[in-house]
Amino acid sequence: MGWWRDGVELQIRRTGQDSEKITVNLFPIDLGHIDLLVQDGFYANRTDFIRTAIRNQIDRHADAARQAVARRQLELGLRQVGRAELEAARAEGRMLHLRVLGLASIAPDVSPELARATIASVAVLGALQASPAVKAALKDRIA
Repeated sequence: MGWWRDGVELQIRRTGQDSEKITVNLFPIDLGHIDLLVQDGFYANRTDFIRTAIRNQIDRHADAARQAVARRQLELGLRQVGRAELEAARAEGRMLHLRVLGLASIAPDVSPELARATIASVAVLGALQASPAVKAALKDRIA
């Protein structure tokens, strides 16, 4: 799946551990149609069908998504925040505002105290990976 930045498509590696599980409620007739397409070999399984349908809708609205990303000034893809970056920000008296569409990951070696001292806000459209202690420390700053 691709994301865009400055007219360039960025690829995000998809693996089992990088994906998020969601629950979708479907009417029996819709589920039956999906099963029929799977049985006839159009899709490997239900998940393959649902992922394809989601990607098709994202592609269909790609222009609107690009405009929204630019308007909201979001970083695309994977944004990793490590201890060294946060210590440098603290030394400069600077606070970070994480605005990510994709995956924001705060390194395991970041303490809750360092995160709280250097991260002013977190807005993630996608997923946030951080230790439970860091998430708790930033609870009031996560939108």
